[in-house]
Amino acid sequence: MNWDDESTYASPAADRLVGTAADGEDQAVEAALRPKDLDEFIGQERVREQLDLVLKAARARGATADHVLLSGAPGLGKTTLSMIIAAEMGAPIRITSGPAIQHAGDLAAILSSLTEGEVLFLDEIHRMSRPAEEMLYMAMEDFRVDVVVGKGPGATAIPLELPPFTLVGATTRAGLLPPPLRDRFGFTGHMEFYSPAELQRVVRRSARLLDVEMEDQGGAEIAGRSRGTPRIANRLLRRVRDYAQVKADGVITQEIAAQALQVYEVDGRGLDRLDRAVLTALLKLFGGGPVGLSTLAVAVGEERETVEEVAEPFLVREGLLARTPRGRVATPAAWSHLGMVPPQQGGGPGQRGLFGE
Repeated sequence: MNWDDESTYASPAADRLVGTAADGEDQAVEAALRPKDLDEFIGQERVREQLDLVLKAARARGATADHVLLSGAPGLGKTTLSMIIAAEMGAPIRITSGPAIQHAGDLAAILSSLTEGEVLFLDEIHRMSRPAEEMLYMAMEDFRVDVVVGKGPGATAIPLELPPFTLVGATTRAGLLPPPLRDRFGFTGHMEFYSPAELQRVVRRSARLLDVEMEDQGGAEIAGRSRGTPRIANRLLRRVRDYAQVKADGVITQEIAAQALQVYEVDGRGLDRLDRAVLTALLKLFGGGPVGLSTLAVAVGEERETVEEVAEPFLVREGLLARTPRGRVATPAAWSHLGMVPPQQGGGPGQRGLFGE
């Protein structure tokens, strides 16, 4: 995609209140709300316990920590954990991303400027270019890179020694990582979606840091609509805070939270306008399916990719929609959630067959 594509045709997910992409406001708020150590980090109990052992063992040996790979959906805390790793090891952190490294020379410039023990956080590592990826193999394993000087038959590879460092890779699509790269990580952690109870703790902590007065039931209402993602929970908290300040006395109660999120079209299960539009079209126009993805997208008035990549993952995870070889099918839970009754399947007592039989 070229520059014009990105600027002119912005992703519909970018402006969704329940979207997982972080805009400038989200990044600024997240920086203020991020926990500073593992003890303060909420959720991800298994990953947190395993990572704690890895870091404590490295500190006891006086060595740099093993390379770490964190996988999972956006907004679950991969960047936060990378910063905690650096803080726990008492090391600086360098942050970059896979799409920003398009040439091996880009990666060589970053690696050659690292200091001993420094943490290099590489977000969306699966989107790194292949030449840079191959250079990273040697850097991770031998702390060395070969810099090629010149072109053609006269080109010379000059070995460049690197100080020991810790690479923290983050990816939303671990299956796209080639096995040679994946095998060079000493620790791999998969980030799970949060439970409502864990998200309520996240919201309570964020409300305290933002100096927002909130009742427990108000926090539970926000957590229940946050789709298992702390980033969404914090975003909804800020919007409910705005509503409470303008429409009420500033205190977030269950009633105020429900009213605010109704204004922002986020229902009790975290579905927004796009999600409900997909389900409504599937139920009302196609009787619950099966229906092809392209046909469903036309009915909703969205691009095929928008329906498939933005709306469907959460609907499938919530058990409201199923993907079948014949097309998309609504589940009984979808009919129930929208307050609709599924059509009768098969012939009833008063129905006649095709030929009047």
